[in-house]
Amino acid sequence: MRKRLLVLLFVCLAGCGGVDVRQYSAQNPKLDLPGFFVGRVDGWGMFQKRSGEVIKRFHVLINSRMDGQNLIMHEDFTYSDGSKQTRTWTLHPDGPGRWRGTAGDVVGESSGEVAGNALHWRYVLSLPVDDKVYQVHLDDWMYLIDENTMTNRSAMTKLGIEVGQVTLFFRRQGA
Repeated sequence: MRKRLLVLLFVCLAGCGGVDVRQYSAQNPKLDLPGFFVGRVDGWGMFQKRSGEVIKRFHVLINSRMDGQNLIMHEDFTYSDGSKQTRTWTLHPDGPGRWRGTAGDVVGESSGEVAGNALHWRYVLSLPVDDKVYQVHLDDWMYLIDENTMTNRSAMTKLGIEVGQVTLFFRRQGA
């Protein structure tokens, strides 16, 4: 019993720390979310298990447009095993530097905050693996490297325990 309490305490404490996106407020270039994503953006990435083993690599083609104040992002994924997936996000502003969004395989609503060159984005994803679907938490950090290049690192957790990471690089079309 004591061992279980120590594990639970460790998991709770691990979730308490973290970086505040506002510490990047002075960083340049400044990230304008629609300004970066509207149009065509290509992305390349990989999913790694917590051991570091690369499970899948992928390419994602993102075509985005504005619909009023909403940023509509259509993503077409092609994975290294030949499988394909699509996701369409609808993002809307939720105050200065804040965004909320939905997508078909996202549970509830996602939320994010932009400051300087960074975006911190959080959501719960329904993730199909083999014959099961798991609900995993994603904690995304995106950083604008230059006007046309962005990097993204995501921690994927289930029940507060990291199960893997996603690393992505985005490049705006024509850059």
